[in-house]
Amino acid sequence: MPPSFSFQLQHTDANSAARRSTFVTPHGPVEMPAFMPVGTLGSVKGLEIEQIRGSGAQMVLSNTYHLALRPGEDVVAELGGLHGFMGWDGPILTDSGGFQIFSLAHMSKVNEQEAVFRSHIDGRLLAISPERAVAIQEALGSDVAMVLDHVVELPNVPEVVRDAMDRTIRWAARCRDAARRSDQAQFAIVQGGLDADLRVECADQLKKLDFPGYAVGGLSVGEAPSEMYRILDATVPQLPVDRPRYLMGVGRPEDLLEAVARGIDLFDCVMPTRNGRNAMAFTDAGPIRLRNLKFERDPRPLEENCPCPACRRSRGYLRHLFMAGEMLGPILLSIHNLTYYQRLLAGAREAIAADRFAAYRAEKMSGWSTSADSDAIPHTIEP
Repeated sequence: MPPSFSFQLQHTDANSAARRSTFVTPHGPVEMPAFMPVGTLGSVKGLEIEQIRGSGAQMVLSNTYHLALRPGEDVVAELGGLHGFMGWDGPILTDSGGFQIFSLAHMSKVNEQEAVFRSHIDGRLLAISPERAVAIQEALGSDVAMVLDHVVELPNVPEVVRDAMDRTIRWAARCRDAARRSDQAQFAIVQGGLDADLRVECADQLKKLDFPGYAVGGLSVGEAPSEMYRILDATVPQLPVDRPRYLMGVGRPEDLLEAVARGIDLFDCVMPTRNGRNAMAFTDAGPIRLRNLKFERDPRPLEENCPCPACRRSRGYLRHLFMAGEMLGPILLSIHNLTYYQRLLAGAREAIAADRFAAYRAEKMSGWSTSADSDAIPHTIEP
């Protein structure tokens, strides 16, 4: 691990694999398990930095592919790197662009050397090789840089999954060899689709390359939640105990607690902000869909014990903002949902330290299961 980084595992829950830990970066510590708001373009949509910080967020995520296209990593570097550019003084993680190989498959081609994209903005070509992905992220100046991986749609034929996994390992080695910054930590990404044996093989090969952290990627891309949990059961025990473990692009509150129980430390997902912009609030009693007429005269806050600014208003008022097309509605619900995710994982940290995570998870699951809307939240969310 680079000299300006460290990882301390404080406690493992007595009745699960849930971990309480601290990941120290050049821009401060991250108490884990932790959730990162997604700021793809250097902005968490609709929110000012103080609102993100006020939600309890410790670390944010931005995206290499999108920032390379606009405004360009050279512009970001000239304006102070991502921290100075967006005004966030805490830790930042940048995704390498590997997910766009999957999400923009109709606009990209992959060979052994690189992935070539046709820009969704103006149609020009952008080639991202492992070396180029590292160079862009070093220019952006993030604390954690993800290696370039090859993500494929699931389910898929075994030959395609095997080929993508093998390429991910080779690309990880190239990313490691291309790294130049001592103040940036690289995380490797375990691939292998829904094949548990391939996941174990990939994890074993990546461990030999000795990365400062390890992620599980290529999930929440179309498979059932039970399949994701099965793969985590096989994969997470193969990851180093003394390094951070990151589950990419996940997910629902249920998924977060299920993954924490299996030993995952770090998460990101667009769900809290995207759903907030679409009038859906997360609560301990399940999701609230504010466009429903039953909330028109509801004087209650979204949650009685939530400190966010949205919960200082009534459900009726928040519904009014959405029905009237006022931009304050999406802003307030985005803040509420981010605050909810941060409170959820802060509670998980406390429960792990007290060896009561199983009871905490059961309590939350029980509350969510009573909601008529809980099953309507999609498992797969594209960033």
